[in-house]
Amino acid sequence: MKIKKNDKVKILAGKDTGKTGKVLKIFPQEGKLTVEGLNLMKKHTRPRKEGEKGQRVEIPRKIDSSNVKLICPKCGQPSRTGYEIKGEEKIRKCKKCQGEI
Repeated sequence: MKIKKNDKVKILAGKDTGKTGKVLKIFPQEGKLTVEGLNLMKKHTRPRKEGEKGQRVEIPRKIDSSNVKLICPKCGQPSRTGYEIKGEEKIRKCKKCQGEI
């Protein structure tokens, strides 16, 4: 997977199409990820202690990585990502501006 934690991404499909956010968590086996503040679902929680109220909590759901595009920190545009090997390091590169990510 070419997207990593704390990367800035743009959503390409779904109810939040066109919005951007920061990646919170990645699930490489499933090919999915969660984005901060986007694709939220409401979860109802029960009161645990006496006198406490139940709540509706919003939790970010998983998004398929194919519905997300990485935003290049150099050019600021959503672009595809490639790899380049320098010495023994594998570096991610923006396909638009050829800058390192």
